[in-house]
Amino acid sequence: MIKVEGYSNLYRDEKTGAIINNDTTGYRSRLRAIQSSDKQENELKKMREDIDELKDLLKAFLKSTK
Repeated sequence: MIKVEGYSNLYRDEKTGAIINNDTTGYRSRLRAIQSSDKQENELKKMREDIDELKDLLKAFLKSTK
């Protein structure tokens, strides 16, 4: 592989001409960020479902007290 001038982590594959990023630390960091974002998204979805359930229960309770 040939090092890409001006970039410390980029290399060009001699056979295909593809640019390859060899920054494993940055890659792992990005994966952690994606996992964290997914976790937050799932938690928010669960909270919305819980709120909807509470609203339904409250509406049912209010109808039964009338």
